[in-house]
Amino acid sequence: MCGICGMAGRDRAAVDEAALRQMNAAIAHRGPDGDGFLLRPGVGLAMRRLAIIDVAGGDQPIANEDESLWIVFNGECYNFPEMHRTLQERGHTFRTRTDTECILHLYEDHGDDCMTHLRGMFAFALWDTKRNRLLAARDRLGKKPFYYTVQAGTLYFASELPALLAALPHRPELDMQALDDYLSLQYIPEPRTPFVGIHKLPAGHRLAWENGELTLERYWALAYEPKHTAPLPELKAELRHLLTEAVRMRLLSEVPLGAHLSGGIDSSIIVALMAGLMDAPVKTFSVGFEETAFSELPHARRVAERYATVHHEFTLTYGDIPATLADITRHIGEPFADPSALPLLHLARLTRQHVTVALNGDGGDEAFGGYWRYWLDPWADAYLKLPGVLTRRLLPAALRRLPDRGDKPVGGSVVNGLKRLETLAQIDRRASLLRWGSYFSPVQKAVLWRPEFQAALDTRNAESLLAAAWQDAPARGRLDRTLYGDNTTYLPGDLLVKADRMTMAASLEGRSPFLDHEVAGWAARLPEQYKLRGRTGKWILCETFKDLLPPEILGRGKQGFGIPVGTWLRGPLAGWSRERLLGSASPLAGWFEAAALERLLAEHAAGRADHGKRLYALVMLAEWKMQFGG
Repeated sequence: MCGICGMAGRDRAAVDEAALRQMNAAIAHRGPDGDGFLLRPGVGLAMRRLAIIDVAGGDQPIANEDESLWIVFNGECYNFPEMHRTLQERGHTFRTRTDTECILHLYEDHGDDCMTHLRGMFAFALWDTKRNRLLAARDRLGKKPFYYTVQAGTLYFASELPALLAALPHRPELDMQALDDYLSLQYIPEPRTPFVGIHKLPAGHRLAWENGELTLERYWALAYEPKHTAPLPELKAELRHLLTEAVRMRLLSEVPLGAHLSGGIDSSIIVALMAGLMDAPVKTFSVGFEETAFSELPHARRVAERYATVHHEFTLTYGDIPATLADITRHIGEPFADPSALPLLHLARLTRQHVTVALNGDGGDEAFGGYWRYWLDPWADAYLKLPGVLTRRLLPAALRRLPDRGDKPVGGSVVNGLKRLETLAQIDRRASLLRWGSYFSPVQKAVLWRPEFQAALDTRNAESLLAAAWQDAPARGRLDRTLYGDNTTYLPGDLLVKADRMTMAASLEGRSPFLDHEVAGWAARLPEQYKLRGRTGKWILCETFKDLLPPEILGRGKQGFGIPVGTWLRGPLAGWSRERLLGSASPLAGWFEAAALERLLAEHAAGRADHGKRLYALVMLAEWKMQFGG
């Protein structure tokens, strides 16, 4: 696990060594165990290392036998012992015992398809000296990041956006359309960033830079057809084997290892499987809140007790928030409004005091259909077929009379979802996340932006992106199309950004067995009825592993990694947020209408509406603009 960066010109001219060292210094947190540099005509590669495998001999950059190929690599390829043996049998000579060196020899044998042989999470840049060519790739599901841009005929790349900004000769302009998309989604969808001309390499893509020409190509995508036809008992046995094997592979480590345990189904299954595979007790780590409605600590303790783990807990309070928001923004480098980044950063810091690697349950919902909106979508479709007088007037008016549930994690989300029925007709049915999300709708954004910005923006662009992913899905069913859309937008754009940056901010490696591409690919081909039955998501997952989990864990339903952000912004952080948004030094004053901001704050403070996540998104945008927006 590392951070990588570099630059390559269109010819063999020397690159800027000082700029390369600046970039590498900006990602020191990703690799506190050492650094490495390659400076050759036309190219500069650099990395920061978090030593996990071959601790003594795995420093990068690494070369092949004749030093015609060089590589910097971020991630873990869990099948590297098998790759190593196979490549040795084919006559390749190794200097290290690393997955990184395997990629070089795979490139010698398979060229640009080398990454298709990797099983794990990765982003790498490989320099071919003979061809004066750089090949880069990002893992299939987007666990590891890769930012890039071209300025003055030079390609720049880095694991994190702030590192890239540290080296560029010219500060790029802000991409206001990307910021509008952020208001809809809570993140900026790939390949965009908040800066014109700086891009994210999309998940499952590779990039080649040769003679000043840049090419991108997709090398992998989830396939939802053909469907599995085996009987249910066989499917359950296959799932049990696949996920157990994915966990087993992720126990490979030369440094201490543990797990993040939320008390939900996914992380509890991972801990249960780890306990069956490890000789020593599993070290588990959980975060909770003083607000008991949000805290999952009692559920996590129940699983920890069942498997006799060495358990550690942390309680997050609102007093931790202001400084943490600045840290989150500094590490992500983009506006990012997923509130669960707050507890995850603190959890990662607690975890790093004890271990260097932590397994987690990320990806289970997107693979097996865990979100409540998956079963609400068909009901919403049926609702919209009712007479307009009912759907546009009578029912929305009645729902507005319901008491606001604030940001309560389970019941509140359903009630708030129902109260959005008034806006269902305004949102494309293919954009599931926007139908039920609690950020800004196109109508709300149109009121928020000042006229000079509103005229230049497509406030429905984010909706169009989600709808296009749904429409282009290699799937037939409604649920599968929605899952594909979430796996290609929400997962790499939000959840995996949060997971990577918050763990790496603490120099902690996170590993996600549910995001093993063999597991995710197998789950995609499950018939929909095995994912969602009635209002029960992840049906086959629960059925397969119910013997490993306490009954109360199986019966809890989906809570999510929510935090009481609405409560905090209505209470102890109300004055702080008002100053950020409407104070004399507010960085957002030039972009948004003050009256619209005032209305959001007033309605939220009075309890007339739950604008907690919208206000949080604006606060995070203000924080980002102060740090990076000029």
